[in-house]
Amino acid sequence: MLAVLGVLAALALIGSEMPLPLSLPLALLAAGEGLRLARRECMRPTRWLAIGGDGAATLDGEGITGLSVEWRGPLAFMRFADSAGRPCRLAWWPDTLPARSRRELRLAAPVKAAAQKAPSMAP
Repeated sequence: MLAVLGVLAALALIGSEMPLPLSLPLALLAAGEGLRLARRECMRPTRWLAIGGDGAATLDGEGITGLSVEWRGPLAFMRFADSAGRPCRLAWWPDTLPARSRRELRLAAPVKAAAQKAPSMAP
């Protein structure tokens, strides 16, 4: 997808009102950057997340703490602390997390406690 966006950016530069001697080198740069980003994302290793029934979680075989998952429509955002205590984040878009895995994450993620209703002043 990133390679396609790079090619489309190159075509947009060529089709713009920019003078051709300036737009062609920029178009080549845009296409090359799109290809570079696509290659980098393809080479990125797969991350393995396991959430146990007791709430213990591991990411790539290392224990993590403070796991929280927030959903914003179809997007999932996970915050946690790694084994060294550093805060980390992961995000999944619908095209990077299949529906079955998204459902598994929704069911396995710890649920936030509902806010307690404030006590009334009257007895």
